[in-house]
Amino acid sequence: MQTVLLDAADVEENTQMAELIAAVEEAFLAYAHGTVQMPAKSYIDLPQYNGDFRSMPAYIDAGDWDAAGIKWVNVHTDNPADHDLPTVMGTMIYSDPETAFPLAIMDGTTLTRLRTGAAAAVATKHLAREDATSLGLVGAGIQSYTQLEAIAEVRDIQTVVVSDKRSEAIDAFTATYGAEYEVREGTIEDAGQCDIVSTTTPVRTPIVDSVGEQTHVNAIGADAEGKHELADEILLNAKLVIDDHEQCTHSGEINVPWAAGTLTDADIHGELPDVVAGKLDGRTADDGVTIFDSTGLAIQDVAAAHAVYEQAQADGNGTPFGLVGTEK
Repeated sequence: MQTVLLDAADVEENTQMAELIAAVEEAFLAYAHGTVQMPAKSYIDLPQYNGDFRSMPAYIDAGDWDAAGIKWVNVHTDNPADHDLPTVMGTMIYSDPETAFPLAIMDGTTLTRLRTGAAAAVATKHLAREDATSLGLVGAGIQSYTQLEAIAEVRDIQTVVVSDKRSEAIDAFTATYGAEYEVREGTIEDAGQCDIVSTTTPVRTPIVDSVGEQTHVNAIGADAEGKHELADEILLNAKLVIDDHEQCTHSGEINVPWAAGTLTDADIHGELPDVVAGKLDGRTADDGVTIFDSTGLAIQDVAAAHAVYEQAQADGNGTPFGLVGTEK
């Protein structure tokens, strides 16, 4: 038996977005039903290298399938300037839960980008208006591409308003999607008036001060303590759904007002897995603004790895190699 190596191009090629969204939604459902194991993310801090390592293991029993894996990811701020390497790199080990055999080793950076879009799509499915047709993007980096591709699977997106201080980023986005959607450049305020908004910036001072009366917001950019994209007033006046309480209060969109005591548990509607499972209501006719605070969970990585691996196996893709010896 051989392990399959899937590089970044392989992960991209073997991602069927609809299947990926379904797998991530099943992972959230399993989480709500208590059939996952997801130890807390662990850190190895390396201040001498201005970086750290993070390990994210998980097991999912989704009923029709089960899967296990671990993502090993870093954040080394000096990499681009000093070593011509990305700041963030991830590696995913995907294993057979029954035998522990490593079925695949795959690029975790691309996998993370794709599963983040899929999680936003799951949240959008449950929290945005069903007749939503416009998407605002605050930030035109690579994650904005995945946000559009994923959200368009669950809503009939026709118009996209993109806001970014880098004109070249908007030009690149428009060149990619302008033939398929009505894409136009706008201010942050313009993007905020769309039916759905995804924010994907690394800012530490809120830049989104207003949104539409019934807008759904996917708050994606805050992934570390101190990051904060949305004005507190927006958070406090919305139906606020988070992916995980511990992670969101530490490093999600709500972490800054939480630490200040401005926002408390009373202001949080609940966690997305409970919405997916029907334990909490999603969007109702009386709802105004809804928000999903996304920090990214290890179960999303494992679910995404499952979807990618199954597609690769079906199509005979990837590079097999003998990682495990024959000794018993």
